[in-house]
Amino acid sequence: MPESTAPERLTRKTTSIAQLLATRVRNTPDREAYRYPQGEQWRSMTWRQTGERVKAIAAGLLSLGLHREERVGILSNTRVEWLLCDLGILSAGGATTTVYPSSTAEECAFILADSETRYAFAEDVGQLKKLRAHKSEMPKLQRVILIDGAESDDWVMTLAQLEAKGAELLAKDPRAVEDIVAGIEGKHLATLIYTSGTTGKPKGVRLLHECWAYCADAIDACRLWGPDDVQYLWLPMSHSFGKVLMAGHIASGSVTAVDGRIPKLVDNLAVVRPTIMAAVPRIFEKVYNRIVEQSKQGHPIKQKIFELAVQTGKEVSKERQRGREPSGLLAIKAKVADRLVFEKIKARFGGRVRYFISGSAPLSREIAEFFHACGILILEGYGLTETSAASFVNRPTKFAFGTVGLPMPGTEVKLAPEDGEILIRSPGVMQGYHNLPDATAETLTTDGWLRTGDIGEVDPRGFLRITDRKKDLIKTSGGKYIAPQAIEGKLKATCPYISQVIVHGDKRNFVTALVTVDEESIMKWAREKGISKSYNDVVALPDVKALLAPYFDEVNKSLAKYETVKQFSVLPKDLSVDEGELTPSLKVKRKVVEKKYAAMLDKMYEGAVAHE
Repeated sequence: MPESTAPERLTRKTTSIAQLLATRVRNTPDREAYRYPQGEQWRSMTWRQTGERVKAIAAGLLSLGLHREERVGILSNTRVEWLLCDLGILSAGGATTTVYPSSTAEECAFILADSETRYAFAEDVGQLKKLRAHKSEMPKLQRVILIDGAESDDWVMTLAQLEAKGAELLAKDPRAVEDIVAGIEGKHLATLIYTSGTTGKPKGVRLLHECWAYCADAIDACRLWGPDDVQYLWLPMSHSFGKVLMAGHIASGSVTAVDGRIPKLVDNLAVVRPTIMAAVPRIFEKVYNRIVEQSKQGHPIKQKIFELAVQTGKEVSKERQRGREPSGLLAIKAKVADRLVFEKIKARFGGRVRYFISGSAPLSREIAEFFHACGILILEGYGLTETSAASFVNRPTKFAFGTVGLPMPGTEVKLAPEDGEILIRSPGVMQGYHNLPDATAETLTTDGWLRTGDIGEVDPRGFLRITDRKKDLIKTSGGKYIAPQAIEGKLKATCPYISQVIVHGDKRNFVTALVTVDEESIMKWAREKGISKSYNDVVALPDVKALLAPYFDEVNKSLAKYETVKQFSVLPKDLSVDEGELTPSLKVKRKVVEKKYAAMLDKMYEGAVAHE
């Protein structure tokens, strides 16, 4: 492997997020830390108040008997309590097991059992029901703490009750939590985040306190946040992208408005008026599509004004990418374009955004360039759960559209000579996969390099461009990983008419499938229906698609919402070795089939917004 370039130097200041929070509370106790919705109103919390609640939660966990590095799960949507509970777990010396709130009951049980989680926070009775249904499969899970709701028994207690127990402990031993925090070392386990593998079995990524501490220091060194910024945080905190935003916020001492309710996103932007917001590409795709669609529906004169404004904006964008501000006639045209068109677009985001950070999936270069033409900068970044999310990012003053930016300070990168696979080494790289030594050895080299599974290239300026993926694992434009083989296996096992199925959705906003039907079984069905047609004519019948639909519905019930197959198309013939669609061992050549039927796939995504 070629030698890597020397990483940008980084001065390390942080050992753990728990210690970083304690320092932040001491340094700026009366500054605003969080905003959060309560009913129809937004409430505010200072760093001092944050510290008090975190300490009470931590002490409550200690009173239950939590020991260092023992796991505590969080099964909740993004809300301020998610952050407080996570910080409480870390401040008690425990490690957080994150669980997507959209996970099925079976997935929750597997993750909490595999991680040997002792306690778990559940958002409400609905999430609690998932755990109750599989209680016997989680023998280590001793207590569930309910964030919303009053249910309480030998196995369940409320968050208020936990904090009351914490207050009792702190009354007897005021330094109980402080002493634990002081003893946290960088090598101690902080987080277990489960990612889906190609087999469908999620793998627990072991992230240490050092990983998040590194992210906080690196983000601070890049000056991505300032103390006067207002971040709007809506991303899933069960994902590494959300977690790294929490680290950056505490390091900066700024304000974060927290609300994970997606339907409230547009309304919240107008109220919060953030200066910084991170999002997945799908958000920008939606806004882009709506802006363009609305421009086409207006009066011809308005359409022309919009086109001219975008044209001017692109010229301005080119100047700014060269490090120059527009001047002369272009500066005048830019002011007019801004007043007539772009101010309205910026107002959709609250009117104060300095820049967006895009991650978790590739962002279209065309969309990034369009928004920059409108005066809105989107900084694309790149990282994996295995690297604590923060590995590369474009900078506010140094960016290149179509790339994921420069390495974070302290991160090294090199490309494998045989295939251009991106390898990363940094303090943010995971310790390994939980209880999976073989998988860990496959992913981590003996000298600490992480094999990302992505193919890329580095330009002469050091900007990284992702060009391909080594693995078949699907990653939607919403940033969710999906194991297609697992869904395909369920469909083939459920439906007797399916011969082959290719689940598709990489870089798309939902999952679709291409299906071939078994000739023998479908022709038998046709005869029973009195249909005397050839195989090719039979599979083209609408009745065949209607026949298959209930089986898709059945399988979808067992999947998380983001995994469900929203649409499918029946191929005109079965796949074959002769056509190069199958290997000699009859494995589907996924990319060959997707390329061959690209038009059919694209058609299923026409009017995509309506299917989300």
